[in-house]
Amino acid sequence: MQLADTYISGVGSFVPRTVSVEKAVAKGWYPAEEVDLHNLAGAAVAGDVPAPEMALHAARSALKRSGRAPDDLSLLLYASTWHQGPDGWPPHAYLQRHLVGGNVLATEIRQGCNGMFIAFELAAGYLDAVPGRQAALLVASDNYGTPLMDRWRMGPGYIGGDAASALVLTKEPGFARLTSVCTVTVTEAEELHRGTEPLFPPGVTVGRRMSFGARNEQFRQQVMPQGESTAALFKIQRALMEVVERALDESGVKARDLTRVAFMNYSEEIVEQRCMAALDLPMSRSTWDHGRTIGHCGASDQVLALDRLLLTGELGPGDHLLMLGTGPGVTVSGAVIKILDTPAWS
Repeated sequence: MQLADTYISGVGSFVPRTVSVEKAVAKGWYPAEEVDLHNLAGAAVAGDVPAPEMALHAARSALKRSGRAPDDLSLLLYASTWHQGPDGWPPHAYLQRHLVGGNVLATEIRQGCNGMFIAFELAAGYLDAVPGRQAALLVASDNYGTPLMDRWRMGPGYIGGDAASALVLTKEPGFARLTSVCTVTVTEAEELHRGTEPLFPPGVTVGRRMSFGARNEQFRQQVMPQGESTAALFKIQRALMEVVERALDESGVKARDLTRVAFMNYSEEIVEQRCMAALDLPMSRSTWDHGRTIGHCGASDQVLALDRLLLTGELGPGDHLLMLGTGPGVTVSGAVIKILDTPAWS
């Protein structure tokens, strides 16, 4: 999706303290044999801070930095991957009460780790549909420290980190421009994140622990031998590169022109093999060095990377950032951001 006059005017984040893998190994939480294998350093752990509270902190920061008032907002999109609070209660209502008010159309996006990419597309289209619409607030937040989730063994090659991120998308010029966002779904791989778990009753209602690692193994052991699903794994990688090519083409840049690439906060070998080597770019242009210290923070990874790169001065006017990610479904997404100015708060 090629975008015209779609800008970013504010970014915010909330990242709690981190716990090192050394401590996790000593406590028996993280397998010692995976330390050298994946080269991950730790994870952000929020304790008992609710995900909506973290979201509120990130959203306030993004809105303040944007120079926008809550009344300027026409849309609020809240992306999540894990439980946010009482079942049946929408977490975006918490931000409506404490920040943006009730006149803003708000909804939650449950698109897994690609939630922010979907929010980009929906918000850009919503703002463009009516001339009077000015700005949208996009938020993602998760706290995985719950009884049914083991952050240290969440999935193959990654640790679950708690964090929140927020971004203000506008039709009027901001410090950066969102030039393209693309998403495709590899339907043949739908079972990869489901495994052989029954659809009913839902696992959480019967106290079943959630582990993508276990589901992935079920997929490989019981589903892949059937034949047709084997090719699906290769199609995911092809789809990833196709999304990249389309996003870069719509943005008028080549892979070699990218200043940085923000992939998911996975292990060193996954980021290098699936992303950077495929782009023929060195790991020094990735955001893995920081991502390895905070863990895979749900739908926030890429926006957290953008915020940090701006604050450290590693992105400046004329630079391009490629955001890339995958999510259950299996969805594959990419987005290109061009930095226009140095924001005053960076």
